[in-house]
Amino acid sequence: MSAVDASAGTPALRRLLPVLYIGVFMAALDTAVIAPAIPALRAAFGLDHRTVSLVMTVYVLFSLAATAPMAALGDRWGRRPVYLASVALFALGSLLIAVAPNFALVLLGRAIQGVGGGGIIPTASAVIGDACPPEARGRALGLVGAMYGMAFVLGPPLAGVLMVALSWHWIFLANLPIAAALLALGMRVLPRTRPPSAASPFDVGGLLLLCLVLSALVLGITRVADDLIGQRLWPWWLGAAALLLPLLVAWERRSAQPLIPIDLFANRRLARAYVLTAGAGFGMGSVIFLTSIATLAHGVTPARAGFVLLPMVLCSMLASTISGRQLHRLGPGPLLVAGFGCLALGYAASALAGGPLWVFLAATMPVGLGVGVVVGGALRSVAIDEAPPQVRGAAQGLINIFTSVGTLLAAAVVGAVADFAGGGADGFGHAYLGVAACMLLMAWGAGGLGRAASAGTAARG
Repeated sequence: MSAVDASAGTPALRRLLPVLYIGVFMAALDTAVIAPAIPALRAAFGLDHRTVSLVMTVYVLFSLAATAPMAALGDRWGRRPVYLASVALFALGSLLIAVAPNFALVLLGRAIQGVGGGGIIPTASAVIGDACPPEARGRALGLVGAMYGMAFVLGPPLAGVLMVALSWHWIFLANLPIAAALLALGMRVLPRTRPPSAASPFDVGGLLLLCLVLSALVLGITRVADDLIGQRLWPWWLGAAALLLPLLVAWERRSAQPLIPIDLFANRRLARAYVLTAGAGFGMGSVIFLTSIATLAHGVTPARAGFVLLPMVLCSMLASTISGRQLHRLGPGPLLVAGFGCLALGYAASALAGGPLWVFLAATMPVGLGVGVVVGGALRSVAIDEAPPQVRGAAQGLINIFTSVGTLLAAAVVGAVADFAGGGADGFGHAYLGVAACMLLMAWGAGGLGRAASAGTAARG
């Protein structure tokens, strides 16, 4: 399914790629910007802490649930209509949140945003896989990772500026002109593809089972249901996810056109890449508690805590760009070993950093370098290289699912370990030493990816 013929040359890609990158940044940003808006939403709608947390959980849940079906629709119907529909849904959800007279409509808007966001990122990555020649994919996918990482870290300070200058509504209203520009440009530059005719019916059973598995997993990890009903039920949610997962696998193996092609996991290199993707999400998600160390150990005020991460953001942008340029030459394995190694070094140094604030800032810089590499193009390039073109979108969708699950685990585990270790700066220090150990394990696993694609990949691409 070649979207842009190689003869189209660089000018065609230069018009196409910004439409994809801006869409990815917009979708990823709304995962991060909600944290500064939570106090304002709580005050505006008279909510307690437990209820207001649903704005994050609903978005993550619907984004995860929509990723695989939207990616599969892109494989069946073509990337162009799915990408444009995803952007439109994201804009609709943003508008609904901004004008919502009650919290129920805010949650509905977040759900619609999640569906749109779940379609934008994997579809954009699949378009890049279709459009770019192999030697250019690494750089292009690296910039996708850079957009994702930038949005994750820049979101809180950007949201803070909008709230100080205007109001929380503008965090969401700002998406509307961006989405309008993306739709106008996308209609012009997104290639029209002719995927194979989808003779088999859509995998409705797989969709339902996937939604059940992800819902149970998200509720178990976030514990939001426990907070709302006052019962300790999170182990039951995780148990339900564990029981439902084999049913999903069995169903997908029998499906004529599965929502999640289980055969992808028979490819050992691709299966390893998905495990590493969860590790990359865990490493990226652990970033959010670094501001807690800054406030607890270095006296930074909560209002300024987000700006402490700016040196790390600059390092992340630099690493994403450089690693993308070197991906075709070095291969994903060595790059990921270096990236996870940087994360291990940075988190260990952040946990142990004492003295003045600049020492802590210097310690976070390897974290930025590592995030820029591991969420860049390396893992996505493995999925593109190893997956057959007709399921390339589904393979990219799984990258997003595993990244999101890893990020959710980081938010739950780091905070829990810090509390168990006594809380405060010392508690977070112990937690981050554990994160550093996990990143070393991921670096060891990344060595098995090697420098190049497996045999036969070139023939498939």
